[in-house]
Amino acid sequence: NYVSDWWEEYVYLRSRGPLMVNSNYYVMDFLYVTPTPVQAARAGNLVYAMLLYRRKLIREEIKPNTIPSSCIPLCAVQWERLFNTTRIPGVGLDRIQHLRDSQHIAVYHAGRFFRVWLYHKGRLLQPRELQAQFQSILDNLTPPLPGEEKLPVLTAAERDPWARARQAYFQSGTNQQSLNVVEKAAFFVTLDTSEQGLQGPNPGQALDAYAKSLLHGRCCDRWYDKSFTLIVYRNGKSGMNAEHSWADAPVVGHLWEYTLATDSFQLGYDADGNCKGDIESGIPPPQRLQWEIPPECQQVILHSFSVAQRLAKDIDFYIFPFKEFGKGQIKKCRCSPDSFIQLALQLAHFQDKKKFCLTYEASMTRLFREGRTETVRSCTIESCNFVRAMVDPTQNIGTRLRLFRVAAEKHQNLYRQAMTGDGIDRHLFCLYVVSRYLCLDSPFLREVLSEPWRLSTSQTPIQQLELFDLKNHPDYISCGGGFGPVDDNGYGVSYIILGEDLINFHVSCKFSSPETDAHRFGSHIQQAMRDLLALFQLDKSSPGGGGSGSSK
Repeated sequence: NYVSDWWEEYVYLRSRGPLMVNSNYYVMDFLYVTPTPVQAARAGNLVYAMLLYRRKLIREEIKPNTIPSSCIPLCAVQWERLFNTTRIPGVGLDRIQHLRDSQHIAVYHAGRFFRVWLYHKGRLLQPRELQAQFQSILDNLTPPLPGEEKLPVLTAAERDPWARARQAYFQSGTNQQSLNVVEKAAFFVTLDTSEQGLQGPNPGQALDAYAKSLLHGRCCDRWYDKSFTLIVYRNGKSGMNAEHSWADAPVVGHLWEYTLATDSFQLGYDADGNCKGDIESGIPPPQRLQWEIPPECQQVILHSFSVAQRLAKDIDFYIFPFKEFGKGQIKKCRCSPDSFIQLALQLAHFQDKKKFCLTYEASMTRLFREGRTETVRSCTIESCNFVRAMVDPTQNIGTRLRLFRVAAEKHQNLYRQAMTGDGIDRHLFCLYVVSRYLCLDSPFLREVLSEPWRLSTSQTPIQQLELFDLKNHPDYISCGGGFGPVDDNGYGVSYIILGEDLINFHVSCKFSSPETDAHRFGSHIQQAMRDLLALFQLDKSSPGGGGSGSSK
C-alpha cells in the first residue's frame, strides 16, 4: 500500500482548519444504562480498563481483527499509536509525537489541569485508588490561573495560530513543563461539569445535546490534539473524542468496546456506586499544573475561542435509535444490511433535497499493510434509477424491487473493490500529489478532487460481540459514534447495527445552511427504511404511513 504516508500528511497533518468538528469524532456510552452515578468512580473504572487494554497491547495479547467469518487477518499497525500519542502543531505542517510509554494521565476539570500518576511502587493504581485521585480533583476548589480555563481551545481552532502560540509562549519554564505533562500523557481525561445522556423531559433533545457535547463540549474542555480524550460527566455518563490523523475509528471503537465491557462485566461497583477494592496509603495526590500565560497569549486564546464557538454553535445533530426492524429483517430480504441502509440514505436524501449528490462511504483497506480507508461512491447510476422508480407513482413494486437488486449488487461490488485495492479515489489522490510535485497542472484531477461530498457516511462496526450479551443485557452496548458534516451544505451520517433489531443513526449538518436540517433528514431516513422493507412484503407486517418514526 503506497497511500498511507501521503494520506496522513496531506489530508490530515497539512490541514490548517480546526480539528474540532471538522476532523475529530466521538463515541458514546451505553444509551439506556449508566453503571454508576458517581463521576469519580466511573472515571476510575474506565481509566483502569483502558490501562489493562494498554498492557495487553504492549504484551501483544490483543487478537488481530480478521475479515468477518474468515481467518484472513487485517493490518493492526494503527493500534501502535493509540496511547501516549499527541498531534503537535506546526506552521504549515503538524507532526505526530508517539512515546513508547507514559506513566501518567492529564486531567482537566473546571478550568484546571492536573497530573495523575498511574503507578505506585511499580504497580498500576487499582480502580478504587484511581477513584480517590479523581475525587481529590473534584474536591479541589482552587480557581483556574489566568488564561488556564480556556487554554485547550488552542487545540480546537485553526492550526497555525496554535503553532505560533506554542512556539512563542510554551517553549521554556513553567509553561513548557506543564504542556509536556499534557502532551506526554497516556491520554487526556475531562471530568466534565455537565450532565449528559438520555434524560430530562425531552430525552430526544438530550441525546442530540449529548452528541454535541462529545464532539465539541464548551470548545475549551477537550485536548483535541491528544489521540483521544476520555470524557466523564457529573452523572457518570461518559464518552470519547478522538483525533483522526493517527488512526481510523475502528481502532478507537475496539478500545471502547473492551473498556465498556470491562467496566460493567469485570470490574463493577459496590452498592454505593463506588469502585471495588481498597486504597493503599502513601499514594501521592494529583499534581496541579502551573501556567504563566501572558496577556498576549490570552488574546490568542480568546480569538481561538470565538472561532471555535462559531463553529460549534453551527452544528445541528439528530441522534435516533431506529427500532422498527434491524439486521434480522434485512437479511430476510437477502440483502447486505450495509447496502440496504446506503440505498435508504440515497432515497432519503432525494426526498430531503429533491436531488442526488456525490456520496462518500468509508471502507477500510486493512487487507494491505498500513492500509487505512478507501471511498465507496454510494451514489451510482443504478441507485439513482432505483430512487427515481421509488418516487414515480407509475412504477410498480416488481420494477422497484428489480432496480433495488441491481443497485444493491452494484454497491456490494463497489465495496468489495474498495476493500481489495480496486477503488479509485485514493489512486486519484496519489496522482494529484505526484502532479503537484512535478508542477504539472491537471484540470481533470483538480476538478475531481474539488467536488464536494454533500453526503458523507460511515458504518461503525461492532468488532468484539463476544464481550457483550445482547440477549440477557440488550442495553449494555455502545450507542455508536459520529462526526461533523464534511461539507457546509451537506450531511454527515454515521450508523451502527446492533443485534438483530436495532440500528442507531447519528446525523449532523450545519444550521447556517439553507439546504439542510438534521431532524428533517432523520425523518426521511426512517421513512426510507420503512419504504424499502415494504417492497419485500415479508410475513411480518411492515409498518407503513408517515410520521417521524421511532421515538427515543
